[in-house]
Amino acid sequence: MRKPIKLLGISLCIAMLLTLVTGCGAKQTNAVDKVTVCEVTHSIFYAPQYAAINLGYFTEEGIQIDLSNAEGTDKVMSAVLSNKIDIGFAGPEASIYVYNEGKTDYAQVFALLTQRDGSFLVARKPDPNFTWDKIRNKVVLPGRKGGIPYMTLEYVIRKNGLNPDKDTKLDNSIQFALMAGAFTSGTGDYVALFEPTASMMEAAGKGYIVASLGKESGEMSYTGYCAKKSYIENHPDLIQRFTNAVYKGQKWVASHSAAEISKVIKPSFADTDAKLLTTVVQRYKDIGVWSPTPVLNQEPFTHLQEIMTQAGELTKNVPYDKVVNTTFAQKAVSEAK
Repeated sequence: MRKPIKLLGISLCIAMLLTLVTGCGAKQTNAVDKVTVCEVTHSIFYAPQYAAINLGYFTEEGIQIDLSNAEGTDKVMSAVLSNKIDIGFAGPEASIYVYNEGKTDYAQVFALLTQRDGSFLVARKPDPNFTWDKIRNKVVLPGRKGGIPYMTLEYVIRKNGLNPDKDTKLDNSIQFALMAGAFTSGTGDYVALFEPTASMMEAAGKGYIVASLGKESGEMSYTGYCAKKSYIENHPDLIQRFTNAVYKGQKWVASHSAAEISKVIKPSFADTDAKLLTTVVQRYKDIGVWSPTPVLNQEPFTHLQEIMTQAGELTKNVPYDKVVNTTFAQKAVSEAK
C-alpha cells in the first residue's frame, strides 16, 4: 500500500505546482480594459492627461485609452449620451445643460483636470501696460457664443467695469478654428486664443498676448471627465482606476518643470516646436490652470454657474451633488502613495 500512497502524493504535488504555474500565467496575461475617451479638442492645455498617457499611468491601472477628438463640447456630450464613447472630456457646462433637460440617465463629472480658462487675449501690438478699458469701442473676436471661453470673456469684461454688449463689439461670426487666420488677415482689434496658437502668433510677430482670461476670471470647474450615470454605476472599478491614472498625471505635472513636462508630452504634439511647447507649458503653470487633484469642489462649480447665468445661458442652477460625483476622486487622493 505504501507505493500507491507515495505515487498519489507525488501526483498531488505535481498538480499543485501546475495550478500555481497556471495561476501565475493567468495573472500576467489579464486582459486590459479598453476605454474610449473623446476630448473636446487636442491642446497643450490638457498636459496632465497626455503626461498620464505617455508615462504609462493608465497602463499601470490596466487601462488602454482609445482617444478621439470631437472639436466641440456639444459633440463630446452627444457621443456620451448616445453610447458611442465611454468617457467624455469636456467642460462641466455640458453636464449642467443635460441635467436641466430632465434626462434620467444624465452625465456626471467624476474628475476635474483644469481649473481656469486657458485662453489669452491677443492684441495687434505689444502692450505691457494693457488694461481692459482699452477694448472699449474695439472689435474682439471671442469664439462661439454660448461656449465657456466666450462666457468667461464676458465675465472678465464685466468684472473690469465694462458692458460686453455696449462698450465693445464681440464679433462671434467667425468659427473658433478660423479666428487666428481672420485676425492676421485684419479682422478685429483683439482676439481670444488658446495655446499654442497665441504663442505661435506672438513668435511670428502677428499678435501679442496682453492678458490671461484664466488669471482674470479665477478658479472654476473648466474641463473634466464625465460619463453617463449608468456607466459609472456599472463600472465603478474602471472609473476608479481611470481617476487614479489622472491623479498620477496631475501630481507628476505639479512636481516637474515646464521643460520636463514638454519632453514627456512631446509625442502627443509631434508637430509642435519643442521650445514653443515649453513656453506654452510655462505660461499655463504660471497662472495655475491645472487642478492639483481630480476633486471638483463646490465653490468652483458654483462659480461656473455664476458665469453661465451672467451670460444668459443658464436660467436654473443644478444641484452640485447631482452633476458632480467626487467619490472616485476623493478615494484616488486619499489612497495615493
